[in-house]
Amino acid sequence: MSAAGRAGERTDAPILEGIRILDMTSVIFGPYCTVTLAELGADVIKLEPLAGDEIRRVGCPVHSRGMGPAHMTLNRGKRSVVWDLKSSRGQAALQRLLRRCDVFIHNLRDDAIERLGLGYEQARALRADLVYVHCTGFGSGGPRAGKPAYDDIVQAAAGAASLLPRTDGLEAPRYLPMALADKVAGLHAVYAVLGALLHRQRTGRGQAVEVPMFESFTHFLMQEHLYGRTFIPPNARAGYPRQLDASRQPVRCRDGYLSVAPYTDERWVRFFEVTGHAAFLQREGLDTARKRFQALDRMQEEMARILSSRTVNEWLALFDASDIPAAAVVDLDSVIDDPHLNAVGFFRRRTHRTEGDWLEMRLPVRFHGAPAVEPAGAPLLGEHSDDIARWLERPCANDA
Repeated sequence: MSAAGRAGERTDAPILEGIRILDMTSVIFGPYCTVTLAELGADVIKLEPLAGDEIRRVGCPVHSRGMGPAHMTLNRGKRSVVWDLKSSRGQAALQRLLRRCDVFIHNLRDDAIERLGLGYEQARALRADLVYVHCTGFGSGGPRAGKPAYDDIVQAAAGAASLLPRTDGLEAPRYLPMALADKVAGLHAVYAVLGALLHRQRTGRGQAVEVPMFESFTHFLMQEHLYGRTFIPPNARAGYPRQLDASRQPVRCRDGYLSVAPYTDERWVRFFEVTGHAAFLQREGLDTARKRFQALDRMQEEMARILSSRTVNEWLALFDASDIPAAAVVDLDSVIDDPHLNAVGFFRRRTHRTEGDWLEMRLPVRFHGAPAVEPAGAPLLGEHSDDIARWLERPCANDA
């Protein structure tokens, strides 16, 4: 019997069932972390300002004000509380709630959180084993500490905005068109919370955890792009050439674009064989794996020439039969109709109690030893304020 079974604990519960999180984050960075934790079974109580999280106003709502599409995605499965934290009643409720939470996560600047009386030492005085997570722009100790950070700022500072010019030759730096730094930092915050909870389980002690967006995104970006700067002294400039190769792009076919990734030498050889162009390798003297590796740019260019002769579906059928990885290039709207995603139940149509039907994305990671969570729809602003206030009035051991 497992240790959990011997202890009489439930072995069929969602992974984070019983973990309560007080969430004072906003926009994308922190909410992406806490929605992931909610999907793992945590009870996430989102404490919002009187005007609500800014992400509520991104995109057009269907029915209710403050129920925009980004909020529907990033805050599902959470409960929303709005209290006036400048009032003694709001402060008292907040302190009672914090005593009953395992994790407190926020993205306020140090001076703002101190004014609320929720710095780490103050919060730890309310609950000694609290896991206290600060989502910040830049780590403490550096010259940028305390400065505001947004996705654009971090993409620029981390070098991400310089990547596209190195692939297409255009001079102007450009942002990658997604909130990439925010979401990457949010996933770093997820493992920060889980790691601190595991540490608390082993030691009985809480701790303060800092998750800086700039450092998190740079850590993510430079895994391959540190490249020649890995060594001291450097033996090449930063930037993984394979990722920055201008010829390594989707290829135009007769009726659309195709992504083909032979990748291994064996598959490159097979590509030219099944497309009827094996003579190219002979003509170019590419008769060894080493020579072919050094001529990837030429092989990419020849691939582009070959693929222009047929349709996307014709090539997909051939490459599927030949075990050569390939995918049609689709737009964002078409992803919703992807047969694989629909087969695995990634998108699911659900009905929100006030907003009507909406499309949910399930947690991509599947735990086969624990049940999946079906999170509730995103909350209306302050929807749970009264319920949680009444619950806090009931006695609890942690209130002492």
